Amino acid sequence: MIHLAGVDSTQAFLRRHPELGFCAVLADRQTEGRGRQGNRWESAAGAGLWLSVALPPVPGVPPGLVMQRAMTAAAQVLDPEQRALGLKWPNDLVAWRDGRLMKVGGILGEQVGGRLILGLGVNLTSAPQIPGRAIPPGCLRELGIEVPSMPTLVLHISRFWIELKQDIQPLFRWPSEGDPLRWEEGQGTCLGWEPDGRLKVATAAGIQRLSAGEISGLGSEA
Repeated sequence: MIHLAGVDSTQAFLRRHPELGFCAVLADRQTEGRGRQGNRWESAAGAGLWLSVALPPVPGVPPGLVMQRAMTAAAQVLDPEQRALGLKWPNDLVAWRDGRLMKVGGILGEQVGGRLILGLGVNLTSAPQIPGRAIPPGCLRELGIEVPSMPTLVLHISRFWIELKQDIQPLFRWPSEGDPLRWEEGQGTCLGWEPDGRLKVATAAGIQRLSAGEISGLGSEA
């Protein structure tokens, strides 16, 4: 494990250093953390877990499913009693609070050369104020979840991620079958999660199977 006081992003650091091989990089602070579709991820010092791990590829498992299993594994480490944390499609870490979903973490994945680089961001003690989000940010402290020390977290998450061929299930999935949905490109009703990680949705144009890169701003239609 490499522990940095600050970096542009742990993901970018590993891309720049292929000579490091398979390893984990933890940062106290990121200046250019990013989420899906180029969104900026707030990464203040002491506020969260900012981690990237370079692993061998996972042959035979679709990329979307790899990401979902990686986030589910992280949820099981952060919330070992499985009291609160679930998975929002395609691969966000979420929880219910006061009858509403809040997002506490996100994950990125990319194949670079012979390495799979997974980047995880989780709001531990605070969350940024971002108005207008369909699913607002939140943090584990709000849920009453106490997490172990950073080295212990990194060790346990990394060990789980080595075994991503195993089928592990989250505490809950959102959306579930029958949930009405809206996103920037359309709206419909969830018909379930496909075995390859895509989302099956009934729309006015017929049944669609959505991949992670095809939609943005997924939220409840209600």
